[in-house]
Amino acid sequence: MKISNILISQPAPQTSNPYTDLITKHKVNIDFLPFFKVEPLNAKEFRAQKINILDFTAIVFTAKTTIDAFFKLCEELRITVPETMKYFCNSEATAVYLQKHIVFRKRKIFYGNGTTASIIDTIGSKHKDEKFLIAATADNLKGDLHKLFSKTKFKFESAAFVKTIYSDLKEIDLSKYQIAVFYSPSDVKSLLENFPEFQQNGLQIATFGPAAAKAVTAAGLNADITAPTPEAPSIAKALMLHLQKENKK
Repeated sequence: MKISNILISQPAPQTSNPYTDLITKHKVNIDFLPFFKVEPLNAKEFRAQKINILDFTAIVFTAKTTIDAFFKLCEELRITVPETMKYFCNSEATAVYLQKHIVFRKRKIFYGNGTTASIIDTIGSKHKDEKFLIAATADNLKGDLHKLFSKTKFKFESAAFVKTIYSDLKEIDLSKYQIAVFYSPSDVKSLLENFPEFQQNGLQIATFGPAAAKAVTAAGLNADITAPTPEAPSIAKALMLHLQKENKK
């Protein structure tokens, strides 16, 4: 199959474009289009959950958007987060981002290796007596992390701090694309929200990360290109290898 048009479900890169080589070497057109955006809940929306942040001794973060939303809400609700509060993150990058809001102290910030399951390992027996608040997205309140916590004896609750707003994609002609790239389960949800009768037909789907691949499969679709892998640590590299193979046919 000759690949000439690729749709990427993210905003166009603001600085260096990792797809420049792909465009130059394989003469492909790449359209960037965010399939959704994440917005913080306002104080009224958060209060409706009847969650008292100060009832908890530890907050669990898996995304920078929920970190920003958490501290914004605390400010709106005039909540002073105690210095004794502990923070558990899925990755070092997420943990480091906390420096935007608090002084980074190793004794109260802990992080895993990038996977959801690693948060449970990071808590271990040392922190098992904390009361955890999982900072979640409204449409994924009881997702994988909530399910993992449910299998433990930890005291916890999940609360939404952000909500997903799906983009209006109905004017897009999907038939012009040979490849669509998804980075998140929300990309897949947005696709199906906009095109309830969507059939994959000849469209090849590329995914980044296991969550996106799982969402594609769960929707009855096929993930033809996946990253990261040892050979393709990025989507750009995965697409490059795929195009080299496809355009030879």
